[in-house]
Parts: sequence; C-alpha cells; structure tokens
Amino acid sequence: MSDFDAPQTVHLALYDTLADWEYGYAVAGINDPEFQKRPGSFTVATVGATRDPVTTKGGLRIVPDLTLDEIRPGDSAMLILPGNEIWNTDGFTSFTDKARDFLDADVPVAAICGATGALAAAGLLDERAHTSNAAEFLDEVGYAGSALYRDEPAVTDGALITATGIAPIHFAHAIFERLDLYEPEVLDAWFALYADRNPAGFYTLMEQQQ
Repeated sequence: MSDFDAPQTVHLALYDTLADWEYGYAVAGINDPEFQKRPGSFTVATVGATRDPVTTKGGLRIVPDLTLDEIRPGDSAMLILPGNEIWNTDGFTSFTDKARDFLDADVPVAAICGATGALAAAGLLDERAHTSNAAEFLDEVGYAGSALYRDEPAVTDGALITATGIAPIHFAHAIFERLDLYEPEVLDAWFALYADRNPAGFYTLMEQQQ
C-alpha cells in the first residue's frame, strides 16, 4: 500500500449477546500491522442496527461506529457476523438483509456460529458450500442447502465464509486468507502457533521481523 492509499474497511457487526470469543483473533490480526503483507491496508469499523450501545455475551458495552444503513458493499472489504443469541429473531433480520446485499455484490461475508443459522434461514446457504455448529443445527431452520454442508471448522465458498462457533482460529485464518492479509508462509506460521500450539510457528514469525 502506498502512502496515499486509504485502508479498506472491514465491518464488524455488533448486537446484544454478541459472542466475544468468536471474532477476537480476526479483528486483532486485521488491526495489527505486524507481519502483514501490506501493513495498514485494512481497518475495522463496528456497525450496529443503531448507534445505541450493545451488550455482549461477556457483559461488555460497546458503541457502534456506524449503522447498517450507513454502509454499502462497495465501501467495505468484508462484513463479519459473529455468533449471538438473537440470530433467529427479528432483531437480526437487518443484518441478514445486509449480508444478502454484500453477497449479491460479491463482497465477502464471514459468519460464525448462530449467524450461520440466520443466513441459512434466509436462504443464503442454499447454493453455497458452508459449515456451522452442526448439520442438525441448520436442519432445524428448514433450509434447502443441506447437501452443501461440510463438516469442517471453517468453509469458504466464493465470497462466503462460515465457521462453527468453537473454531475462532480457523474462522480468523479463513478471513485472513480471503483478505490476502499475510504472505502464505506467515499465515501458515500463525496458524501453526495458534491452532496447533506449535512453537515453530512463533520462531517463523520472529524471523519475519529480522
């Protein structure tokens, strides 16, 4: 990235009951220029249905930077939808609608845990390979995409990334890969360190600083 290129914005959706542990690795990696292929190419902005504070599952109160009606797919590098407990209520419909706009524009959407259930219920997983917490979890919403379910921690199909709620590291890895955030050997080292707990990954990362 040149000195004159503005960073692209990754939008992180906020809502009550947001699952704090599911997006942390991804957001930390995107916002931290260390080891990045083009440091500072991306920034993260939070987006809510309104600008009112939300309360996460962990009890944190967060004020969104923007509202959903203020963002457009063309102005975003990705929309991240963490898990939550409102995914099957009207309170999540506006986020599902925005995800549809993004996917229709071929702008990436990354959904994990309950957010995948909302996408399934909206028909957005009917024609895309995907995963979730379990096949049975999605079957309960009565969607038509069960033949495309993959029993994997995270799955990428074009502009769509899905993940099970117990795989935040795999979720982050898929996001980093889609954003082309790191050189392949750096991404492999990061994954070895955090997913496999392999100290060799740490030493490989440290070599990048030399």
